[in-house]
Amino acid sequence: MTNNIYSKKEMNGMESLNQLYRIGCGPSSSHTMGPEKACVIFKEKNADADNFKVILYGSLAKTGKGHCTDSVIENTLAPIPTTVEFNFDKTDIGHPNTMELFAYKNGEQVDFARVFSVGGGRIEFEGSTSAKEPIVYELSTFSDIKAYCKEKKFRLWQYVDEVEGEYIWEYLAKVWQTMKDAIERGIEDEGILPGGLEVQKKAKYLYNMEHIGESAETRENREVCSYAFAVSEQNASGHTIVTAPTCGASGVLPAVLYYMQLKHGYSDREILQALATGGLIGNLVKTNASISGAECGCQAEIGTACAMASAALGELFGLKRGKIEYAAEIAIEHHLGLTCDPICGLVQIPCIERNAVAAMRAINAVNLASFL
Repeated sequence: MTNNIYSKKEMNGMESLNQLYRIGCGPSSSHTMGPEKACVIFKEKNADADNFKVILYGSLAKTGKGHCTDSVIENTLAPIPTTVEFNFDKTDIGHPNTMELFAYKNGEQVDFARVFSVGGGRIEFEGSTSAKEPIVYELSTFSDIKAYCKEKKFRLWQYVDEVEGEYIWEYLAKVWQTMKDAIERGIEDEGILPGGLEVQKKAKYLYNMEHIGESAETRENREVCSYAFAVSEQNASGHTIVTAPTCGASGVLPAVLYYMQLKHGYSDREILQALATGGLIGNLVKTNASISGAECGCQAEIGTACAMASAALGELFGLKRGKIEYAAEIAIEHHLGLTCDPICGLVQIPCIERNAVAAMRAINAVNLASFL
């Protein structure tokens, strides 16, 4: 990859958690939410255009059909006629998820934009700085954050509170409600997922398949998996979910927190504090590495989601900062090298199962960290 204008390591500090936890429709933060946002901006700028053309490159081209990227683009730019082209050959692009947008008036090109969908629903316009979100966290490494919290005698969520203020709790409350809604819809939903693979929705079956004599451990695994399947199937169906940190990994964190709230009776306020701590971990990965599956494989999505869920659960359990760090490290370490390899480009196989596996692994990571 050459000419990559988006280098996270050049950033100083981190953005708000509202840029990590994004509420929107699936099935892919990079392939649907990002292109949709780009088209909204481009359309507003060229409202009087006669027609548009959009060219997709890299992963957007290779898996665009499976992710319904072309449909999202056409629907967003409607009623203005739009042609979507897939370029599978060009590799000299600024990011694995690159798209070019053209606007025409009276047969002449009147505008052009090259856009990078960089993960988690975020986009970057080439040559533009106006789309960048403000930096609100001065610290961007866990060691610095941990040292600061030690000095201030803060838990990690208290650092979020100090930096972001009351607004973030209102936003996280909306995030949590959206997560719960996705689970509760998902465990009642039935039928076949769209896309042509004929994948049967399984969340409801998993949730209701309790057997006589089922052990507590088996019940926990089954219920956590049913919640992860529920959100992932809602995502695959194009319904509303929360990126945590992406659409494809959106089932991990809510599954763990929802199960633990039901099991232990944690208040919504405690859950929001856990979301803040998990969000810090996701923000660190987004800032210093990547949460884009196209850029860094599924380790960037599911691995980060597992680390976020482990940190969030560690917060709920009242673990010390070092233990929370260790739990998050265990979680992401054992996803290193995991590739992004969905069948036909659909966020279904193996993506949905990976959400369930990562949710169970997050719980195990916290348990292991608490022992050592």
